Amino acid sequence: MQIRHIKSIVPATEGLARVAAIAWSPNNQKLAVAGSDKVITLYDETGERKDRFSTKPADPKSSKYYICTLAFSPDSTKLAVAQSDCVVFVYKLGLEWGEKKSICNKLIQTTEITCLTWPREQSNAVVFGMIDGKGKFTTHSSVPNTIAWGQHIVAAGTDKCVAFYGQDGRVIQDFDYSRDDDEQEFTVCEMSPSGQTVVVGSFDRLHVYNYSLSKRTWEEAPLKVIENFYTITGLAWKPDGSRLIAGNMCGALEMFDCCLKRTRYKGKFEFTYVSPSQVIVKRLSTVKFDAGSRIVLKSHYGYEIQKVNIFQDQFLIANTPDTLLMGDLASCKLSEIPWSTGGMGNEKFHFDNPNVCMVFNAGELSLVEYGVNEILGSCRTEHMNPHLISVRLNERRPEGVDPNSQPEIKRIAYLIDLQTINILDLVSGLTVASISHDAKIDWLELSGKANKLLFRDQRQQLHLYDLVLQNRTTLLHFCSYVQWVPNSDVVVAQSRNNLCIWYAIESPERVTIFPIKGDVEDIERENGKTEVIVDEGVNTVSYTLDESLIEFGTALDDKDYERAIVLLETLDDTPESLAMWKALSAVALQDEKILVAQRCFAAMGDVAMAKYLAKVDVSEGESAYMVRARLAVLDKQFNLAESIFLEHGKIDECMAMYQEMHKWDKSIKVAELKNHPDLDHMKKNYLQWLIDSGQEDKAGELKEDEGEFLAAINLYLKGGMPARAAFLLNKSNISQVDIIERVASALFKSGLFEKAGELFEKLESYDRALDAYKRGKAFRAAVELCRVMHPQQVVILEEQWGDHLVSQKQMDAAINHYIEAGKSFKAIEAAIAAKQWKKAVGIIDCLDPPESGKPYFMELAKHFDSVGEYTLAEKYYVAARKPQEAVDMYTKANKWEKAHSLATTYMNSEEVAYLYISQAKEMEAHGKLKEAEKLYLTVKEPDLAINMYKNHKHYDQMIRLVTSYHKDLLTETHLYLGKTLETEGNYKQAEHHYVEGKDWKSAVNMYCANNLYEDAYRVAKNHGGSNSTKQVAYLWARSLGGESAVKLLSKFGLLEAAIDFATENAAFDFAFELSRFADKLKLSEIHYKHAMFLEDEGKFKEAESAFILAGKPKEAILMYIHTENWAEALQVAETYEPASAPEVLISQAKVSFDRKDYNATETLMLRAQRPDLVLKLYKDSDMWKECLQFAKQYLPARVAELHDEYNRILTSRANSSGGKDEILQSIRALEQQKDFSRAIDMYLKFNVPQVTDIDFLEQVWEKAAELAIKFVPERGHEVVTLVCSRLVGIKKYEQAAEFYLSIEMHRDAIDCFARVGLWDRAKEVVTLAPRFGEYLETTYISHLKNQQNADALVNVDATAGLDLFVQRGEWEKCLEKASAVSQDMLNKYLILYAVSLIKEEKYEHAAQTIVKYGVSESSTSLDVYLRLTREILHSGTQAGISAIRELLYKLVSASPNINSQFPKYLLMAHLLTLRNYCSKKRELVYLAAKQSISMLRYIGEIPPDKAFYEAGFYSKLAGINNMAFVCWNRYLDISDAIEEGDASLLENSDFVNTDVPFDVELPTENSNVRFNARNVSNLTNVNRKNSGTAFVIGSFKFRLIKR
Repeated sequence: MQIRHIKSIVPATEGLARVAAIAWSPNNQKLAVAGSDKVITLYDETGERKDRFSTKPADPKSSKYYICTLAFSPDSTKLAVAQSDCVVFVYKLGLEWGEKKSICNKLIQTTEITCLTWPREQSNAVVFGMIDGKGKFTTHSSVPNTIAWGQHIVAAGTDKCVAFYGQDGRVIQDFDYSRDDDEQEFTVCEMSPSGQTVVVGSFDRLHVYNYSLSKRTWEEAPLKVIENFYTITGLAWKPDGSRLIAGNMCGALEMFDCCLKRTRYKGKFEFTYVSPSQVIVKRLSTVKFDAGSRIVLKSHYGYEIQKVNIFQDQFLIANTPDTLLMGDLASCKLSEIPWSTGGMGNEKFHFDNPNVCMVFNAGELSLVEYGVNEILGSCRTEHMNPHLISVRLNERRPEGVDPNSQPEIKRIAYLIDLQTINILDLVSGLTVASISHDAKIDWLELSGKANKLLFRDQRQQLHLYDLVLQNRTTLLHFCSYVQWVPNSDVVVAQSRNNLCIWYAIESPERVTIFPIKGDVEDIERENGKTEVIVDEGVNTVSYTLDESLIEFGTALDDKDYERAIVLLETLDDTPESLAMWKALSAVALQDEKILVAQRCFAAMGDVAMAKYLAKVDVSEGESAYMVRARLAVLDKQFNLAESIFLEHGKIDECMAMYQEMHKWDKSIKVAELKNHPDLDHMKKNYLQWLIDSGQEDKAGELKEDEGEFLAAINLYLKGGMPARAAFLLNKSNISQVDIIERVASALFKSGLFEKAGELFEKLESYDRALDAYKRGKAFRAAVELCRVMHPQQVVILEEQWGDHLVSQKQMDAAINHYIEAGKSFKAIEAAIAAKQWKKAVGIIDCLDPPESGKPYFMELAKHFDSVGEYTLAEKYYVAARKPQEAVDMYTKANKWEKAHSLATTYMNSEEVAYLYISQAKEMEAHGKLKEAEKLYLTVKEPDLAINMYKNHKHYDQMIRLVTSYHKDLLTETHLYLGKTLETEGNYKQAEHHYVEGKDWKSAVNMYCANNLYEDAYRVAKNHGGSNSTKQVAYLWARSLGGESAVKLLSKFGLLEAAIDFATENAAFDFAFELSRFADKLKLSEIHYKHAMFLEDEGKFKEAESAFILAGKPKEAILMYIHTENWAEALQVAETYEPASAPEVLISQAKVSFDRKDYNATETLMLRAQRPDLVLKLYKDSDMWKECLQFAKQYLPARVAELHDEYNRILTSRANSSGGKDEILQSIRALEQQKDFSRAIDMYLKFNVPQVTDIDFLEQVWEKAAELAIKFVPERGHEVVTLVCSRLVGIKKYEQAAEFYLSIEMHRDAIDCFARVGLWDRAKEVVTLAPRFGEYLETTYISHLKNQQNADALVNVDATAGLDLFVQRGEWEKCLEKASAVSQDMLNKYLILYAVSLIKEEKYEHAAQTIVKYGVSESSTSLDVYLRLTREILHSGTQAGISAIRELLYKLVSASPNINSQFPKYLLMAHLLTLRNYCSKKRELVYLAAKQSISMLRYIGEIPPDKAFYEAGFYSKLAGINNMAFVCWNRYLDISDAIEEGDASLLENSDFVNTDVPFDVELPTENSNVRFNARNVSNLTNVNRKNSGTAFVIGSFKFRLIKR
C-alpha cells in the first residue's frame, strides 16, 4: 500500500490540542473530526470546513468529559459519538449540508467507552468497547484503546499487541511488539473499506497489515515511520479507499493518498487500485461528460479485480477470477455476476441498450441489468447484430403511479435463425411469441411497452406483429428506413421517396405519407418537438411531426382520457385522427368510461353507437348491471349479457334482448330454462312464422328437436335441404322405400351425387348408384362398388380418379391412382407437379426401358440442382445428355473439384477450358471475383485471374496470386502497382507496394516529389536507417529554407547532421546558412570541407584560402604535396606551419626515390635531417648494398645491426625456391670450408612457423643430425635430441624413432612407434632393450582402454576388458567372455548382472540368466538367489516361477545340505508350476485346486490375500464350492484387515488344527488380484444350506461358517 501526503487540512498548534476521533461518512461526502474542545467539525471530501457543532455531556451538571471516538451510520445520515462520561450519543445530521441536527438516541453505559464502530451490514447495531476490557465479542488482553471490523475484528491497546478475532470471539492471529523498546502503546486503528488492510497508529508510526486471501492470514507490511508527528490519535479511511486522514496530539489533521497502484486508461480515465478488490475509476477529460467524475468499482465477493476496460467512454467491464463486473458510468449503476471464465474468454459486449449490458459468448446471449447482481436472462442465438436484438425493460410507465404496483415488463426479441423471431419474457422465462417468416430478417425492434414488434426482411418488406392479438400485418412492401419515435408508439418509415408515419399503430391502415427527397438519417425528439432528419445530398432537411398526435399516444397509455380528448379535439378530421378516436373509444369501453366512449363515437360519426351509449343509464353508477349488460351486448358478448340479466332475475329483459336481436331460438331457450308461462305459445308462433317466412330449414330443426323425424324430413325436402333430410334419415333409421327414393332423387337433382349414390346403393340400384358416384366424382365409393359388381372397370376408374385429382390440383394424391391404373407417365407428371420428386425418381427408375423417362430427366435434374442434391442432379443431367448443365451446377455451388472431374469426364480439355473461362468472365461481369478466380485456377489460367484483379483494382488479391503462381515476378509486380497507385494519387497504397517490392527509396522519392516530406521522413526512418532519414530531413529543410529549416532540423536533432550532409553534397551556401545557428567549430569544419571540395575541383589557390580559414594550413601543404607543387607547399609551410617544412622535403625525397633519383633523395633527406629514412627506403626496396654503403658513410653505428637484419631476412626467405637455394648455397660453402658446427646451426635455423615446407624441414634437420653424428660427435646427442623433438612436432614419428634408436633412447623410440600404431616395430625395440617390455605392455593396455576396444583388451587384461563390457551395458558379451576366462570370473559377473536386474525389478530375466550360465554356492550368490526367489514367488509370472524352480532345483541338487529355505522354496515353486500346468487342462483342474490349497501353508512367504483368493478361485473351477467359499471368506477378511491396518480383526477359528499359519505379517496394501464378487455371492447362496458342516480337502480340515 503506497501512502503519499496530499495536504494539511488543519496545521499543528503550539500546545496540546488532541484530535480525539475522525470518521468518514459512507457516501464519501462528509468528514467528521472531534477535537479536545469537545466540538465536532465537519469537512467535505476535499478537506474544506463546512459545519461544526458542540457535543453535550451525559450529565448536564458535569462538563468533565472527552470524546472517545466517532462512527457514521451506513446511510450517512447519523453520527455516533462515544464519550468518556459513559454515554454514546447518536446525532441525526441528514444527507445535505445545512440540515438541522438533533440527538436521536442516547446509550448510557456503566463504564467509560473506549472504542466504537458501526457495522455496515447492520444499520441498527452499534458495537463499542469499554475500559474494563469487555467488548461485544470477547475479552482483550488489555484495555482495548481501539478496535476495527473488517475481514476480522482487530483490537489493540496498551500491551503493544495487535490481535485479530473471528466473529466467534476466538483469536485468529496476533502481533506482539512488547519487546520492541522503540514501540509505544497503540492509540488508534482503522480498517480499509475492503476489510483487507488495517492501519494501526502509535507514536510516529503507522503499522500496516494486509490480509492474504490465498494464505488466509494477516501479513505485516513494512513499517511507516513519520518523523516528528508524535502520537497519532485519530485515523479515518475514506470509504472508497483513496484517502487516509490522520490526526495527532497537537491538533494537526493531515490527508494522505492511499493506493496499491495507479494507471491511466487511454489518456481518458485514471484507475486507482485501493485494494485488490476495489478500484476507483476517475474520468480525466471528455466532451460528453464532466471531467473529474468518478465511480468506485468493488467486488462484492472480495475477488481480486484483474482487468478493467471502458467501452464508448461510458460502459465499464471488469474481470475477476470468478465474476464479471459491468457498469454505466453515466448512471453510476454497477452489477457483478458469477462468470465461469472470469470474463477471460471470447466474450463480446454490446451496449446499445442504456439499461442492459448484452454479453455474447459461445452462441449464448446473457443480459445483465445495470444495478442488479444477477443475470436477467439468457438465450441462444448466433445473430448478435444490434439491429437483430431488441430489449425493453419497464419503459414508458405512467407518471405518478407507484412502480411497484405495476407489473414488470422485461422482454427481448431475437433471432433463433434468420427467418425465426423469438420474443422472450425475461421475468417469467416463458416465450411470448415465436414468429416464422418466409424471408431472412434484417431488422427488428420492440415498441416501448413491448406489446408490438416491428421487423423488416431482406425483400425490404416491413411487418408489424401484435404480441397481444398474436397477429401479423404488412405495413410496407418496400422500406429503406424504419424506427419507433422515442417514448411513443408512433412509427416512422421511408418507402422510396415517401415518408410514412403511423400515429395510431393500432390502425395500421391509417398512415400519413409525405413526399421527401433523400434518405432518412435519424429521428430527434426534444423540447416538445419531434423532427425527422433527412439527408438530401447537399443539405440536411428536418420534417416536423405532429406532436399532438404523438402526445395522444402517451395520454392513452397513461389513461388520461380528458387530456386525450382535448388533444383530439384540436385536430382536423383526418384518417389519423379518426384512428385515434377509434383507439380511445376501445380503451374507454374496456374501462367502462361510457361518456368518453360516447364522445369518441360521436366524433367518428357513428350515430348508432352514440345513441346506444346514450341509452345506457349511468346515473346508477358505472358498475350497475344494466350498464355492464348493455356494454356486453355492444361488444356482441350475448352470453355475458345473458348471465348478467339472469343473475339479477331479469328474465323478460334477457328474452327481450334476444328478441330485439332477432335471436328467437335463444329467447325460447331462456324461457325453457326458467319455465316461462308463455313458452308453448312462443314455440307455436315461432314455428308458424318460420313456415310462413319460408324458413323450412329452421322449422325442420324445431321438429327434429321435438322428435317428429318424418315431419322434419318433409320440411327439409320442402326447404331444399335434401342433405339434412338424408342425415336425419340415416340417423332415425327410417326404412320406408318411398321416403328413401324421394330423398335420393332430391339429392341427385341437387347435385349431391355421393349421398344419392349411397341411398341408391341402399336401394340395391347399383347402376344408378355407380352413375351417381361418377357424376359426383366419388371415385372411392365407385371403385369399391366396381370391385364387387364390375371388376373390369376398376382400372378405368382409377385413371379417371387420378385425372380428377389432377384437375383439383391434388397431384400427390393422384400419383398412386395412376400407378394402380398402370399409367406410369401420368404418375411421373403428377409426382413432378406435386413436387414429390422422390416418388418420381422411384417411378422413373422402374421404367423399362430406362431411356423412356428421358423427357423428365432435365426437370428432375433442375429440381435436385435447386435443392442442393447435386449427386442426383448430376445423374439426371448426364442421363439427359446435358453434362455441361451439371458442370454449371457444380460451379455455381462452388464445388470446383466435382465440376472439374465431371467436365474432364464428358468434355474435352478445350471445351472445359472454354466453358470455365466463359463462366469466369460472366461471374467477373457480375462482380463474383472469388468464384471467377476459382474457375480460372481450375483450368490452370492464373494469369487471367491476376489480370482480372488488376482490371478491378483488387491489388491485394492480385499480389496473393502472383505470390502463389509467379513468385519470381512478385517484386516486379509490387513495383508496377506502386507506380500505378502513385499515378492515381493513392500514395499510401503505393508506399506499401514500394516497400514490399524492396524499393522503399521510390516511396521516399514519391513523397518528396509531392512535397509530402513528413511521410517521406517516416518511410526513410522505418526502412532506410539513419542516413536515409537524415537525407529526407535535409531535403525537407531545403524546401523550407531559412529559420524554418533550422527549427525543423533542430526538432529532429539533425541540425549538425544536415550541415554535414550539405557539405558532403557541395551545398556549401546552405551549409553556411545553417551554420549561423551552430557553434563556430562547425563553421571551421564547413570551411575545411569546402576546401576539400575546391581541391577536388582543381581550384588549388581557393582551396588554400579555405584551408587557412578553417585553421588547417597543414591540409593546404598536403594538397600541394599531393600535386607535387613543392614550391607552394614549402612556401605555405614556412609561412603558416614551419614545423611541416621537413615533411615537404621528405615527401619530395620519396618522389625522387620513386623516380630512381637516389642522389637527390639522399640530398633532400639530409636537408630534412632524416638520414634514417634513407636506410628505410633502401631496405624496403631490398637494396641492401646501397643501404650498407650509405650507413657506412653517414650512420656507421648501425652497420652491425643492418648485417644481422640482412641474415634474418635471408632465413625468412626459406619458403621461396630462390631463398632456399641462396641459403643452401651459403651452407654448402661452410661445409666445403669444414665449418660443420656453423653449418649445423644454419640448418637448425630452419623451423616452423617461418618455413611451411615440411619435407624441406625434414631434409635439412636430418642433414644437421647426420653432420653432427659424423663430424661433430660431441654435439651429436644434443643435435639428434633437438631434431627428434622437432620431427615429433611435425608428426614425423617414425623418422624420430629411428634417430632415437641411433642414440639408444629406446623408451622415446617406443613412444614414437606407439603414437603411429607400429607395435611390431616397438616390440623389435624391446628385443634390443628387454627392460622396456613391461612399459610397452602398460602402454598397449592404456591404448586399448582409450580406444574402448574391449574385445582385444580381454585378451591382454581380462578384468579390465570385462569391466569395460559392464560399463557399456553389454552383459551378454561380458558373460560369454567371462565363461571363456574362468568359472570364478563368470560367477562374479553373473551375480553382478543378477543384482542389476533385481534393482530394475526384472526378476524373471535374472532367474533365466542364472539358469543359463549355472548356479554357484558362494554366500553372495545364495543371498541373491534368496532375494530373487522371494520376489518371484511374491509377484512373479508363470515363466518366472518356472525359471526359479529350475534354478532352485540345480542349486539343491548340487548341494543337498544347503540352507533349508531353498528346498522349501523349491517345493513352493514346484507346486506353483504344477498348478499353472494343471489349470490349463480341464481334467487336471482338481489337482490345480489341491495344489493351490497346499500353498496356503506358505502364506508367510507369499501374499496371504492372493494365496486365499487363488485357492478359492481354483476350488471354484474344480467344483469344490465349500472350499472356495471358505477361502474367499478368508480373502475378504484379510483384505479388510490390510485396509484397516489391524491383524487382530482376523478370525482364525476356521483354520484350527490345520498347518495354515495364523501369525503372519500382513502386507501394507492389498495384492493386485481380480476379485469376482459374483462368484463369491453365488458360493454364499449355494452353501447356505451346508452352513456348519465340516469337510476335508488335502491335508486340511475345514468347517464352513455362515457369515
